[in-house]
Amino acid sequence: MAKKVLITPKSFQKYKQKPIEMLEAAGYEVILNTTGRTLTEDDIVDTAKVGVVGIIVGVDPLPARVLDSCRDLRAVSKYGVGMDNIDLDRAVELGIKVKNAVGTNSVSVAELAIGLMFESARRLSEHINTVKSSGWDRTMGIELSGKHLAVIGGGQIGKEVAKRCRGLQMDVTIYDPYFNDPGFLVEYGVERSEDFDALIRSADVVTLHLPATEETKHMMDDDVFSKMKPTAILINTARGELVDEQALYEALSRGQIAVAAQDVYSKEPPEEGDPLLSLPNFLLTPHLGAFTKEAVERMAVRSTENLLEMLKGGE
Repeated sequence: MAKKVLITPKSFQKYKQKPIEMLEAAGYEVILNTTGRTLTEDDIVDTAKVGVVGIIVGVDPLPARVLDSCRDLRAVSKYGVGMDNIDLDRAVELGIKVKNAVGTNSVSVAELAIGLMFESARRLSEHINTVKSSGWDRTMGIELSGKHLAVIGGGQIGKEVAKRCRGLQMDVTIYDPYFNDPGFLVEYGVERSEDFDALIRSADVVTLHLPATEETKHMMDDDVFSKMKPTAILINTARGELVDEQALYEALSRGQIAVAAQDVYSKEPPEEGDPLLSLPNFLLTPHLGAFTKEAVERMAVRSTENLLEMLKGGE
């Protein structure tokens, strides 16, 4: 009986032909997520509890309970980069290999972050909708050129944002205690700060590019918002858990910061009637950072290659 591989990401369907050919050529039976939605824990357990040796996973949950229930599982390949939906400690204990598709979506997410900066600075959607409604009113915007950008998290996406924003003639500073690439700083004229509070106080735009961990959860809270400029813009294309949403609501309502634009949320989609969504200075897109033709195709192939590599080691 052929060993099975479960593929959960919805967008994988768009570029599934080559990855499926790769998996079938290696002797695996492929199970696709055809529900049109993110799978639940029970969905995954029901599908993968017996015979599934590998999973290519998107944002679907793989906590300890699920990993424990999938008795034949040997490898998990992340379709993307962030792995906070996978219990990595339990995976190690169970001998399940895990690998992410590093670098496949960095450009796409970086470009969206910059797009949200322009949207926040110029209120493009608002003006477009005004004109389409037969209006011609204008709201004064700001230039990004010459503004101070704080990039919180200096991984691949943070770097892609930093070097592009230098091209926009922004002053760019990276904050990341683990950053170790001095050559990048020199090549692109980027500064590095080890003082988070001082950087937050001076930044005109703050953009988040780091994983959600116990250390980073709600790092953007009441205290941090109170230190930011009242004209500051917050961009978050990383993880919703990085921001205390109640604190953000208060900060935006009181004018402690000017605008927040996010591609992520603590619960996706947000609940109907969520107070943040009622604020005109809060912008939210539906987690589309990596949802480009190029990124989806790269992630599909890379995550498949990673899974085959991990499974090969156990043959």
